[in-house]
Amino acid sequence: MADRYSIWFLLVSSIFITCLITSNIIAVKLIHIFGLVLPAAILIFPISYIFGDVLTEVYGYRQARRIIWLGFFCNLIAVIAIWLGQILPAASFWDGQAAYERILGYTPRLLGASFLAYLVGEFANSFVLAKMKIMTQGRWLWTRTIGSTLVGQGLDSLVFMSLAFVGTIPLSILGSAIVIQWLFKSAFEAIVTPLTYGVVNFLKKREGKDVFDLDIRFNPFLFGE
Repeated sequence: MADRYSIWFLLVSSIFITCLITSNIIAVKLIHIFGLVLPAAILIFPISYIFGDVLTEVYGYRQARRIIWLGFFCNLIAVIAIWLGQILPAASFWDGQAAYERILGYTPRLLGASFLAYLVGEFANSFVLAKMKIMTQGRWLWTRTIGSTLVGQGLDSLVFMSLAFVGTIPLSILGSAIVIQWLFKSAFEAIVTPLTYGVVNFLKKREGKDVFDLDIRFNPFLFGE
């Protein structure tokens, strides 16, 4: 029996999930670029949105929904594994426990904020792109990749920063941080639009697919459909 999913679909899905897990691991480091202080994840997390756009644009919302949930559960496995590694007794000669906890340790609040922001942002991104594709009749890809990212990244930044830090930093600073992250991520998407075009056009030709979600139910919890 032929494989249900092509190698290209598996490749795009793998890159999407890898970017998601990697960004969560490196987010603990703060970097200083362009005069801004941002989490290191800002450099790779937007790539997950780019490949999320590719999934929805080429394969449709139904397949994107499955991969979004798959990414969620893969990330959960990674978090559980890291947590188990933290609580297991360290070897007597190993002196890296404090560093391990400092870099890889998560607080329940940050984890909850991260997981919820991911689901809200990714599903909003996929929904908006699928709807805009129908509205534009498949034309002007750039309008829906950028438009969906503005919505998805905006909600992701709003949900995560609010749940993770409200009450711990002044609201004015929190608001500025949300806007800065949102604009930076959205600008990243806009800059790499030519790359998105190239990947989408390549996959549509190789796969012979260009799905329009005319008869799909957009309920994000129908991941088994």
